[in-house]
Amino acid sequence: MNLGQVSTAMVTPFRLDGFIDYIATEKLVEHLISNGTDSLVVCGTTGESPTLSTSEKLELIQFVVEKVNKRIPVIAGTGSNNTADSIDLSLKAEALGVDAIMIVTPYYNKPNQRGMIAHFEAIANATNLPIVLYNIPGRSGVNLEAETIVELSKNPSIQVVKETSGSLDQMTKILANTEEDFLVYSGDDALTLPLLAIGGTGIISVASHVIGKDIQEMTHAFHEGNHKHAAKIHQRILPVINGLFQHPNPVVVKYALSKVGVDVGSLRLPMVEMTEEEKISFDLIWDEYIQSK
Repeated sequence: MNLGQVSTAMVTPFRLDGFIDYIATEKLVEHLISNGTDSLVVCGTTGESPTLSTSEKLELIQFVVEKVNKRIPVIAGTGSNNTADSIDLSLKAEALGVDAIMIVTPYYNKPNQRGMIAHFEAIANATNLPIVLYNIPGRSGVNLEAETIVELSKNPSIQVVKETSGSLDQMTKILANTEEDFLVYSGDDALTLPLLAIGGTGIISVASHVIGKDIQEMTHAFHEGNHKHAAKIHQRILPVINGLFQHPNPVVVKYALSKVGVDVGSLRLPMVEMTEEEKISFDLIWDEYIQSK
């Protein structure tokens, strides 16, 4: 499975009446493909998946698969804290033609490491699709330990981890103890370049919605050995990345997309729009970024 260097965890556009805006979704897909995205993750955290019904998720996945039309891989977020439901949604996504599935660590019920191994292996054994493990302890309340990821990597269906623990030590331990074809992606945009430096593959990104070409340039510069140039890009885009996470994701990135002419509409509760003061704060960051180019 090749997700490329920059995969985008895509937002879900909504109309004013709260329904998914499929006209805006198609425009967003085209924007992302033309601005540095090597693959797309649909129905992930950034896509406000906790607020999407199962029928909405399947409809959205089908729509994106059809519009992408095999130009880049499409990964569906099908994980939950209910193993049976995760299997059911994964099988339905597989039937819709996705290229892989992303499975989040079970949240709220907080299983131990043995429970998480059993959870992921049950899903892996039920589907023919490659699986991206999604470790995000800040949201799930439990960390998928490095040793657990190493154990899961022995399953041929589990080929990738999206590491959002924020720990380069954990990522290093994973890389040091898995086979070379097991891929570690950062789930934190700010750690993209540091992860590349320790042997990681790339980023499953939020910031790529608006600075995808910069992230691609940075990763290419690093792989070409131009580390100083890669570092300069990292330094220039880091304020934007930090600005995008000043408020709960995807609140700011939905506003930021308006800066590049892409309207993705509103948020679903419990997410709320930025205040005018918060918008002005991000505007200052964005204007400084534009001036630095």
